[in-house]
This record gives sequence, structure tokens and C-alpha cells, in this order.
Amino acid sequence: MLEEFPRNIIPIEIPPHTVMLRGISWDSNVYLLRDGEEALVIDTGTGVNWHVYTEIWEKEGYLQGIKRVIIFNTHEHFDHVGGNLILKHYFENKGMEVLFAAHDVTARALEKGDDYIILAYSYGRRFKAHSVDIKLKGGDTLRIGSLKLELIHTPGHTAGSSCLYEPEEKLMFTGDTVFKGTVGRTDLPTGSGWQLQESLEKLLEFDVSFGLPGHGWVIKDWRGNLTEILGWL
Repeated sequence: MLEEFPRNIIPIEIPPHTVMLRGISWDSNVYLLRDGEEALVIDTGTGVNWHVYTEIWEKEGYLQGIKRVIIFNTHEHFDHVGGNLILKHYFENKGMEVLFAAHDVTARALEKGDDYIILAYSYGRRFKAHSVDIKLKGGDTLRIGSLKLELIHTPGHTAGSSCLYEPEEKLMFTGDTVFKGTVGRTDLPTGSGWQLQESLEKLLEFDVSFGLPGHGWVIKDWRGNLTEILGWL
């Protein structure tokens, strides 16, 4: 099965805790953080290629010893949330406890199954509404083992768009707020250009070694990347 996707089968490790899998086709990138017996999955793609991601995790031993998984969605769009339930079932079938987490605005859309915002129809699919166990606001902390990740509310791409910041390793998981050299579009429901600009200015305040976006490649020059983008917004 893996041979069908040669450009996506190599996990990008960011030691000591993080593994990045570049999204296949329309999927978002999928991130796995591990510490002790707990893991955090950041975004789940459309759900079409979940078996590829899980096969890689299993083959490389990334899930060994994990007993509890939190699935966090950076925002409401289907290419980031479509795999939520199938990954929940996958982990539960392996005996792991699974919780969903998101910013409160994103959580409301997921619990309502609001396809005006989620946009599953754009992919020819349907999104099944589900409950969100951990509802966060800006400044709240998400704990994974000994790791503490701060949620930064960064509206603009969507109203619920958020980043997660891990201060010890200086990692910023950006969703579709900012990519290498560009930003997420603002012309979809709940998007806002002026809110996105304010969010980028807020992100300039953080000391970041690596920006880990929802699509594309790692952002290595955090401040330079943001400054360049803000110059043409």
C-alpha cells in the first residue's frame, strides 16, 4: 500500500517528540507528538488516506506505549478534520483513550456539523458531526505528557483558526494561518483579511525555531517569513 505514495512515506522527524507526515493529495499535513504514554495528533486530513498515515506510524513504532491520544484540529475545514472519526476508531480499537480538542469556535462548527464552514461538499464528501471534549480559548494550555502547548487564537483563514506553540522546543503548529512564503486564503466563510494581518502580527512576538504548517514545508526563518508576508499583505 505504501508504495502507491512514494513522496509521502518518509516521516519527517523533529526530535525528540514530533513527527510530520506531509499530506497526500488534498489532505493537510498530519503531525504526531509523543511524550510518555500520551500522544497528540494535529489535524487529520480528509480521511481518505488515513490508512497510509497509520501504517507509517505503526511501521516506525511511533505508537508504541501510547495509551491516550488527543486529536487537535487547527481549524474547521474538511481537509483538516475529515479524518477525525476514523482515526478515533482506529486508536480506540488499539485500546487507547481518545479525546478531541479545538478552539471553542472550531468546536462549535464540528459539533454542529456546519458544512457552510467545514466545506466537505467541496471534496464530494460528508462530515459527520461529533462532540469535542476539550474546548480551548486563546492562552489556554494543552498538556501531552510533560509537554505544554499554548493555544494562540489566530482568526483570519477561519474564525476558529488557531496555532499551537511548544515553548521548550520553540515549535509553532500553524494550520493554514501561515505557510512558507504565503498565507491561507481569506475568501471562504468566516475568513477575514484584516483579522489575518492582526494574527500574523501577533505571531511575530513568539520565538520560533520551526513553523510547522498545515500544508507544504517547514518554515525555518520564522520572523523573516512573517515580515516578508506582512510587507505585501
